[in-house]
Amino acid sequence: MKYRTLGRSGLRVSELVLGAMTFGEQGGVGAPIEECRRILDAYAEAGGNTIDTAINYRAGASEEILGELLAGRRESFVLGTKYTVSRDRNDPNAAGNARKNLRASLELSLRRLRTDHLDIYWVHMWDRATPIEETMHALDEAVRSGKVLYVGISDAPSWIVAQANTIAAWRDLSPFIAIQVPYNLLQRDIERELLPMAEAFGLGVMVWSPLAGGVLSGKYSRAEETSGRLDPGSVDERSHAAARAVQAVADGRGVPPSQVAIAWTMRRSPRIHPLVGARRVEQVRDNLGALDVHLTPEECATLEAAAPFSPGFPTDFIESASSWVFGAAAV
Repeated sequence: MKYRTLGRSGLRVSELVLGAMTFGEQGGVGAPIEECRRILDAYAEAGGNTIDTAINYRAGASEEILGELLAGRRESFVLGTKYTVSRDRNDPNAAGNARKNLRASLELSLRRLRTDHLDIYWVHMWDRATPIEETMHALDEAVRSGKVLYVGISDAPSWIVAQANTIAAWRDLSPFIAIQVPYNLLQRDIERELLPMAEAFGLGVMVWSPLAGGVLSGKYSRAEETSGRLDPGSVDERSHAAARAVQAVADGRGVPPSQVAIAWTMRRSPRIHPLVGARRVEQVRDNLGALDVHLTPEECATLEAAAPFSPGFPTDFIESASSWVFGAAAV
């Protein structure tokens, strides 16, 4: 496992981040605490040091389990959690990114995680109803209190992230050092705006769902497979074609397809840190093997040809018109 500083910070995070959304058995199929312990230990033994959870994962059980499992070794990990999702669906102020919910959510997460601070506190999703100025001031207050070291944002448009960090720069507030976004061979939307924005502004990029909900592991393309989060009938031909391409590259290397799918996301940008989750320790060990898979340009071309993607306007238009617009000045 190698480490990189996250965004424009000195925080050293491992190449792969452990996602703890599966920690706990509440609300569906998940992992019991003893299996969570094995998963965390296997990740740590491989050199992993960064864990991601959220206040709502497994109805709070994920944070509670992590609090127990990290006892005595908390400082060995970069621990992050997220807020925004409702803590009480009958209370209109128990959700969103306003100062009131941030404060209450932070205190609850700290108690569950049995810690006095978070290394990264994430806005879980953009809240249209709360001015971004209020959110940035509230996050900065949490940083200045010592309860939060760094802040990030998940699931937000690029213009909001840019606006937020511009406000932070103007007003000497703590800026977002990273974003969280979905990214995989089938879902490449971040290449339109979010990834170029992150690269231009020096943000780290943690990507979730690198296996596209299990589709790129090939599980929905195998006739004998009956379990999974998705209805097999909802997996379209484009998805099956991508899964077949991933399997072909994996067969050529003698590795599981999950490793190829994760390795592809890492090859797209040095700022990308895939989030890997698991319900069994064998799954996390398989995923960690992606660190040893270094895809060639030819393999990447094969994968991308199976699931074509176009950035759309304005990227495609600028690319097609550049030679006409710039003439000899084109670079």
